[in-house]
Amino acid sequence: MKTKFSIFLVLFTFYFANAQQDQQAETEMNSAKGITFSNGDMFLEGSIQINTGGESDYYAVNPKFGYFLNDKFAVGGQVSFSSDKEEATNIKTEIFGVGAFARYYALELDQKRFKAYGEVGLGYGRNKVENDTGSNDTNSLTANINVGLNYFLTKNIAVTFTLANILSYNSVSPEDGPSSDTFKLNINLFENIFDQPKFGLLYRF
Repeated sequence: MKTKFSIFLVLFTFYFANAQQDQQAETEMNSAKGITFSNGDMFLEGSIQINTGGESDYYAVNPKFGYFLNDKFAVGGQVSFSSDKEEATNIKTEIFGVGAFARYYALELDQKRFKAYGEVGLGYGRNKVENDTGSNDTNSLTANINVGLNYFLTKNIAVTFTLANILSYNSVSPEDGPSSDTFKLNINLFENIFDQPKFGLLYRF
């Protein structure tokens, strides 16, 4: 009788613990419904971009800090690091940059858990290019306009996706050579939204 009671107690405890976990998870999911931003809200966001298996191997990390001026508009700063290696030429480019951005949230869906935004960014970068003959350092100025979205899993945590880079401008000034400017405008934004697999997490506080 004592053995049966012990087994029953263990099963009941296990069931109760699972029920509490499920209830807690459901509560966290429900807490993200109806979420809104307001003046003074802040967030930390980190994005990652990886391209491998083609003509080059590329990765980048981009942590950001943002501050909301109202319920839709946020400004902030960011740092970034990227590395790009071309397999055919064995040229490796590393970029470290700092910058500022402004973000506007224009659309809310799924009881405001889904939030789409447009973002304008400006930055300065220090570039290092290495090949078989040596290395060369350059400075760069960048500007871009992106479209992205946040999907809130809880009231504080969201998944971030960058869907498209509408416009980008890059001005590179080598120490030992002429400067060059690159301008790119992407009109057909949603032909393949996963063409740039850039994603990250956002923590709101």
